[in-house]
Amino acid sequence: MYALFKPELLELARATHKQHELFETGRISAKELSNIQLERLKSTLRYVKANTPFYRNELSVLSDSNIDSLDWDSFRELPFTTKNDLRTAGYGMAAAQLTEAWTYYETTGTTGGATPCPRNEQDSISNNTPLILRYGEIFRAHGPQHIVGVMGPTELHSTGDTFEDVCRSLGHTVVKMWPRSPVVGLDRAMALIKELKITALVCTPAIAISLAKHLLRRDCVPSDLGVKLIFTLGELTTPALLRNIGEIWGSAVYNCMYASQESSILAASDKDGNLCTVPLNVVYEVIDPLTEQVLQPEDARMTGELVITHLYPGQKPLIRYRTGDMVRAQVMDQGQWYIVPIGRVRDTLVINGSNHCAYDIEAALFENLKGCLDYHIQVETVAGADQLSVTLELENNSVTQNNLETITSSMADKLNANVRITVGSTDAVTGTAAMVSWKAARLHDKRQGSDNQERETAMKIAARGA
Repeated sequence: MYALFKPELLELARATHKQHELFETGRISAKELSNIQLERLKSTLRYVKANTPFYRNELSVLSDSNIDSLDWDSFRELPFTTKNDLRTAGYGMAAAQLTEAWTYYETTGTTGGATPCPRNEQDSISNNTPLILRYGEIFRAHGPQHIVGVMGPTELHSTGDTFEDVCRSLGHTVVKMWPRSPVVGLDRAMALIKELKITALVCTPAIAISLAKHLLRRDCVPSDLGVKLIFTLGELTTPALLRNIGEIWGSAVYNCMYASQESSILAASDKDGNLCTVPLNVVYEVIDPLTEQVLQPEDARMTGELVITHLYPGQKPLIRYRTGDMVRAQVMDQGQWYIVPIGRVRDTLVINGSNHCAYDIEAALFENLKGCLDYHIQVETVAGADQLSVTLELENNSVTQNNLETITSSMADKLNANVRITVGSTDAVTGTAAMVSWKAARLHDKRQGSDNQERETAMKIAARGA
């Protein structure tokens, strides 16, 4: 309805939709895309220099003529923006007064000071349009009409507003049902799925797992509820974990987006379940997190820290922002990338002298594992060597002793470590990944000198029942 009162936004939405549709259907070439990106980049730089206190100072040496002659080499000489910059600058990172925004979010502040994340209509139009185009295909593959239960990381997260807009645009019904809210809870969420015949869920993997565990404790089989489709978001997830969630729920499961409150949508799932970038909105770089060197695609593949630059005049555009996330990126045709988030830079774990990212640790566990509801890992030094003790919570004791031995042996070989696996119950801390980190929720490092400050934060959140 707001478009009736702001006709210029209606025209912007139409133009944005048309261009994204051209890109999604392969009608914008890689060369055309590069030219579009470069012109939008110049516009964004002019915009933030004129309107953002932080960038007015940070980019003060960048003159108008420098921007006019900017190319990709000179762009890569611009300074990085860091998470610490966001915390220090606060509102000084915004390009417009809060009165120009339509909504306000902020980061949770669990791993550092909370940072403001206001959004204007340009932000929502730019970010939601590719979601509407891609998710429309996914929804249609599982039925013409859906009732969608939206259960984001928290009530205060952008997930609820984003999926409300996307689903409304696609003609689906949204039920906002935050299980961690004291006015909803797991029992009411379970009842809503049954009573309203909800066919699709949007939630973190931890919520999908927590709800499945709750159902099974009440002798209700999740796959009997008729949920056809689950969109997961908000935390690191391997395909094997998604497979386990899908088997338990009897649903198709998509890791539907890679995004954050600070950065908005950076990649969204296509109909085949690949996380694809949105290069009309964002310039992507991958750097070595130690040397800060920009990696060049070799055989079209890169692994490193993701750096992003926004290409639209939103409420808070970021320039060369170091996300702190490690990714594997594969360059596809027409300038699009497939992105696989593999954990935060600081979640990298050293095991017996070798570095392992969060993604590979989880993948090593789940490669041969089925029927797993949840897991937790403890690392300690035993007889001078690192040992991983894994607790698995299983659906109906679905793994035999022979299976456990196979899983143990395979994980030990992949991670070059002693591995012990037991079957038991996990605690509530595993549900905090979207609010803190994979490492805080899934791993307790008991070795001498280990930093468990984030784990302690996760445990406080779990104790509050958040």
